[in-house]
Amino acid sequence: MAKIPTGALTTHVQQLPAGAAGGTVPEGEPPVVVLVHGLLTDSLASYYFTLGPALSAAGMDTVMYDLRGHGRSDRPATGYRLEDFVEDLALLLDGLGERRPVHLVGNSFGGTVAAAFAAWHPERTATVTMIESEPPVAAWAGHIADGLAHARRELVHQEAIDWIREHYGAHTARLSRTAGRILETTTLAEDVPAGRLIEDDLSALRCPLLAVFGGDSGLSAQVPELEAKLAECRTVVLPGQGHSVLVEQPGRTRNLVLEWVREHHARRTTAPAGAVV
Repeated sequence: MAKIPTGALTTHVQQLPAGAAGGTVPEGEPPVVVLVHGLLTDSLASYYFTLGPALSAAGMDTVMYDLRGHGRSDRPATGYRLEDFVEDLALLLDGLGERRPVHLVGNSFGGTVAAAFAAWHPERTATVTMIESEPPVAAWAGHIADGLAHARRELVHQEAIDWIREHYGAHTARLSRTAGRILETTTLAEDVPAGRLIEDDLSALRCPLLAVFGGDSGLSAQVPELEAKLAECRTVVLPGQGHSVLVEQPGRTRNLVLEWVREHHARRTTAPAGAVV
């Protein structure tokens, strides 16, 4: 574990080099995978207990970090626009000395951050995997504004926390209480929906995109649009799953990400010099 300066803040990061989690180190330069978690109730821990060690064991340099305001990263009172999260990631990669194009895997809001990073830093992005996510377009901004406003109204009430504890357990209740504190003490709820967006036609997303959805979450309705607008897009819908795909289907998610990253890393390492992949 380490804390890396990222502008005026410090970001908590954990790296698992290829083979560090019990696998073998591959020949040649391994791919680097950066895991980006979701908002409010999430942290890098969700990846540490699901994808992170498996990716390392499979021969991939793996980076997990806490978003600003989350986990052990700094929690400023303001500065939560999407471009702030993207700049944090760029500065984190700089601080780690990482110059390879990265394979970004984002869960929920983390997928939105990953897509924005790919749009604004295409030269630094190999692929994007969005798990139960939306790209940062106008429709997303409306959805996230409504969701954050609802969370801020509800999570300040002890009755809501008690209901969460009764139905989802003490751990989820603690996470929800922390989310309420974040929303009370920062401008996150106002900032996130007001941030910079990409074009609705998704023309800024030029890297290969894997999108994984739960069939019952509603976000899978994006599949036809993503497949129509993006030059290289693979979509997977898991029947009977809601929004918690990463936690409830870690093995299936791991296999999808491994296959995707391996396929595109092989393309990059075998492509002729100067070729666009």
